[in-house]
Amino acid sequence: RGVEVSFFVAIVVTGITMLVGVFVGLVAGFYGGKIDRVLMQITDVFLAFPGILLAIAFSAVLGPGLVNLMIALSMTGWVSYARLTRGQALGLRNRQHVLAAESLGASVPRLIFQHILPLLASVLVVEATYSLASVMIAEASLSFLGLGIQSPDASWGAMLRDGVRYMLVAPHYVLIVGLSLMSLILAINLGGDSLRDRLDVRTEK
Repeated sequence: RGVEVSFFVAIVVTGITMLVGVFVGLVAGFYGGKIDRVLMQITDVFLAFPGILLAIAFSAVLGPGLVNLMIALSMTGWVSYARLTRGQALGLRNRQHVLAAESLGASVPRLIFQHILPLLASVLVVEATYSLASVMIAEASLSFLGLGIQSPDASWGAMLRDGVRYMLVAPHYVLIVGLSLMSLILAINLGGDSLRDRLDVRTEK
């Protein structure tokens, strides 16, 4: 049951943060200038603090619970997508096919969604796999601190917290949960590495 909740939280949070971060990054990279500076300054403010500390702060303000946990994680996880998308969009903005489409009168949404965003798909998919692992760790950490998922919903973080009191008499309880979480995170990261190698055209086959 714990793995179902972890996957649900990770997928929802990753989807929300990707949408917000990609939107901010595309707008900043496409328009540049003052808009770029303002959006990146806001992003830098969030990057100035460790993400887990901001998540703890938001969770403490919102209170424990599944929905509040996803809101807290979503408010801090979009910045990596924004920086990544903005950096890629700045280079793609001046590609010949984009300039040609713009000279032919293509609208801004068409330029973004048909000529720039498709070229970012592989990079964003790989980033999303790593984001899944990061969100799972953050969810378990907040639940361990009592700021995340509460009973009767299951969570590996809450299970670890409950098992700490029995460490001396039943250490296997904590070890099994911890190893299960570690194995899942490792599998996701290895899958992300494999996916990156497959999608990277510069990698020799």
